[in-house]
Amino acid sequence: MVITSLLDTDLYKFTMWQALLHRHPQTQSEYRFVCRNQPQYPLAELLPDVNAALDELCALRFRPDELDYLASLRFIKSDFIDFLRLFQFQRNFIEARAEGEHLSIIARGPQVHVMGFEIFVLAIVNELYFRRFDAAAALAQGRQRLAAKVRQLQDLAQQATLRHPFELFDFGLRRRYSGPWQREVVQTFAQQAPQWFKGTSNVLLARDLNLVPIGTMAHEYLQTYQALGVRLRDFQKAALEDWVQEYRGDLGIALTDTVGMDAFLADFDLYFAKLFDGLRHDSGDPVAWGEKALAHYARLRIDAHTKRLVFSDGLTLERALMLYRHFGDRTQLGFGIGTNLTNDMGDAPEMKPLNIVMKVVRANGQPVAKLSDTPGKTLCDDATFLAYLRQVFNVKES
Repeated sequence: MVITSLLDTDLYKFTMWQALLHRHPQTQSEYRFVCRNQPQYPLAELLPDVNAALDELCALRFRPDELDYLASLRFIKSDFIDFLRLFQFQRNFIEARAEGEHLSIIARGPQVHVMGFEIFVLAIVNELYFRRFDAAAALAQGRQRLAAKVRQLQDLAQQATLRHPFELFDFGLRRRYSGPWQREVVQTFAQQAPQWFKGTSNVLLARDLNLVPIGTMAHEYLQTYQALGVRLRDFQKAALEDWVQEYRGDLGIALTDTVGMDAFLADFDLYFAKLFDGLRHDSGDPVAWGEKALAHYARLRIDAHTKRLVFSDGLTLERALMLYRHFGDRTQLGFGIGTNLTNDMGDAPEMKPLNIVMKVVRANGQPVAKLSDTPGKTLCDDATFLAYLRQVFNVKES
C-alpha cells in the first residue's frame, strides 16, 4: 500500500476542511489532476496501480489514536473530530482514467468529501511512478544530498547571527519520492539539525516524530470563495474574515497569490494586517514579494519584527539561505521546502521530479481560478472567467 494512514497528509487540509465544514458544508466542487512537465514514461501506464491505490485509500478510516492526536491540537474542534470519526472517502467521488498517454484524475462531489483526495492522489502517483526506477541508486544519491544539506545547516552555527533565527520546515509530502523516504529525511533533519529544523506539514510524521505540524491555508480555500455568493471583488476579504472567526488568533499566516500580491495587499488592510501573524509566498520573485510585504506593514505603521514572512515556492536550501540573509534582520521568517527536501535523488533523467498538482477548478457549478504571480502556475479551465477575474482585480495578463 502507498497510503496506510489518513493522517499521512498536510495539516492545511485539516484546517481548511474544518473551516469549510463549519461555514459552507453544502459546497459542491471539482478537483483535477495535472502533470506540468514531461515524465520519463506515459503516466497512463500507472492507471491500474493508481486505481488499486485509490481503492485502498477509500477503505481507510481514522483510527482512535489518530483522532486523539488531532483533538490534542487546540485549533481543532470537537465536532470536527466527530465528523472525522464517521468519515470515509467515497470511491464513486473520484475517477482515474487514461486519456492517450496522459493520466486523468477527477474528484467531484461535496467539497467536504472530495477536498481531502488531493494530497493522497499526488503522493500515490509520485510513489508509483518512481517505483519503476532503480531504488538503490536513488536512495544512495538521496542520502548523499541529504547529508550535504544537514552540513549546510550545521555550518550556520559558525556564521554571524541575524536578529531573527533561520527556521526550516518540511513541505515535501505531495511530491515526495516515497513515504518511507520522507520519514527518513524528516527524522534526519530533526535529529541532526534541531536548532533550525522546526516542523513538517505531514501530520503523521509530526505525530510520530514529536514535531510541530505546520500549515494554515492553501489556494483552494480562497478560490472556493469565488463561488460562494459574495461579490467577486470581495472574495478574499470574505475568506480571510471567515478564517479569523474560525480560528480566532491561531493559524495566522495568510496566502497572498490567489489573484496576485498587489490585489491581495489592496484587501489586506489594517484590520487583517493586525489579526494575521504574517504572509506566505508561493509564486513570483520572492525578494520583490518580501519587499512589498515589508513596505505594506511600514505604510500601516506595523512593526515588521512582530510579523513573519514564510517562503514556500520551489525552494532549495541555498535559495532559502539567500532569502534569510536578505530579510533576517528585518522580520521573522520561515522556509517551507518541498520537492528539494523529499525528492532530490540525483541527476539521472528518471530522477527528475514530476511537477504534478491537483487543483479545484469548479465550485457550485462555477469556474474558480488562481491568478498566480508566476504565469505557469495560473490554473483555470474557463478562459472567460479568467479574463473576468483579471478585469475585476486589474491583473494584466503576463
